[in-house]
Amino acid sequence: MTDLQERAAEPATTKLTPGQVVSRQLGPGSAAIGLPLLGVLVALAAWWLVTSVFELVHPASLPPPQDVYRALVENWSVLLEAAGATTLSTVVGFLLSTVAGVLIGLALAASRRVERMFSPLLVAVNAVPKIALGPLLVVSLGWGQRPILTMVFLLCFFPIVLSTATGLTTTPADLAELARSLNASWWQAFRKVRFPAALPQIFVGLKVAMPLAAIGAVIGEFQAGEAGLGYQILQFNGVGAYSTSWAAIVLIAAMSILLYFALVLLERLALPWVRATTSSR
Repeated sequence: MTDLQERAAEPATTKLTPGQVVSRQLGPGSAAIGLPLLGVLVALAAWWLVTSVFELVHPASLPPPQDVYRALVENWSVLLEAAGATTLSTVVGFLLSTVAGVLIGLALAASRRVERMFSPLLVAVNAVPKIALGPLLVVSLGWGQRPILTMVFLLCFFPIVLSTATGLTTTPADLAELARSLNASWWQAFRKVRFPAALPQIFVGLKVAMPLAAIGAVIGEFQAGEAGLGYQILQFNGVGAYSTSWAAIVLIAAMSILLYFALVLLERLALPWVRATTSSR
């Protein structure tokens, strides 16, 4: 057998990316946990280098990570209670936004006339800087949860409306034709074809809206809060405890990550066919 024949007989090998090599070495379960942790460690190392080694930033602007950790431990009970209040506001406001956003998206997808009538108003409401509405919400709704939940709603609802309307108006043509060929009623086609086909797109909007809900809760607590991490950030900033303020910011980030991946897990459980019918990286 010649050298050319031997090369032709060798099995073809697929070139793997560095990420795929790491994933195969660690296994899918270990990679799903290990790679995010590796990213966190890289970010912490960069933070430490910038603040402690090279001292490129003043400690009042960005304290070193060891100072933030020390402040987190010393004020753990206060920050944990505040984190619970912020998480509650975030989740409740997100759920309200989800219900209202899906219903509005259904109305826009059901009627072209309704879409043309109200789409400009929705875009205008979304374009208003929400932080400018904070003082007005306090004046009209008072202190407490109502202005905070309203702020969360205003930040969250638009991506949910947009994703719902887009998903319901882009049903695959073959599925729509199948429903028509089976003489399905409007409700049957909606329940069996259009809404299930729109769910992946709806979850895209929900995943965009979840971090916005945390932002809205903190902005609301800045303006009208009597508890929560946003309220505590203002209090600790007022007394010069900048490390503790950054500890609260770290907790906000951790809360957002946990809520986001809880939503990703819900998507995988509710839509098991999506991963089986779409290409994976």
